Amino acid sequence: MINQERKLKQKAQCRQILTATCMIIASVGIPFNVYASEIKIGIVNTERILIESAPAVRAQKKIEKEFLPRDQELKKMAAQVKALQEQLEKDGMAMPETDRRGKERELANLNREYQRSQRQMREDLSLRQNDEFAAIQLNASKVIQAIAEAEKYDLILQLQDSVYRSQRIDITDKVIKALADK
Repeated sequence: MINQERKLKQKAQCRQILTATCMIIASVGIPFNVYASEIKIGIVNTERILIESAPAVRAQKKIEKEFLPRDQELKKMAAQVKALQEQLEKDGMAMPETDRRGKERELANLNREYQRSQRQMREDLSLRQNDEFAAIQLNASKVIQAIAEAEKYDLILQLQDSVYRSQRIDITDKVIKALADK
């Protein structure tokens, strides 16, 4: 976990350094104008790739299918909690004290179990999504690398790291298409 955080921080620092380098090159101006026609830069929107690409859509459907039974079980538990609560509100005053307390304990236990199950499902879902997204990001990185080498890009940045970009340097559609072909 700590290692992953360290890697994420290093990646963020690398992005910042690359962005700063590009800004410096762009701001120096005249001496580099001679080379500007030779520098090829691309931008990629990783968020869009993680939402729209074929592997992302497949992963999302797979996860939904995987967690559907647990979701249905949670809905059943929620219905049980609601029914027991309504029964207590409706018949609670007419019940003998021991029965009412028993039902209240049963409701409290069922409610705790429901909340625990819901929390556990959210955690499991989050872990599962992170695993799938990590695999998609790794695959997308390979595709971006291949596009960069094939089309002779000097630099490809993530959209999040750019202040302004022209549509002509956005290669996100190429990446999404390449991922769909795999």
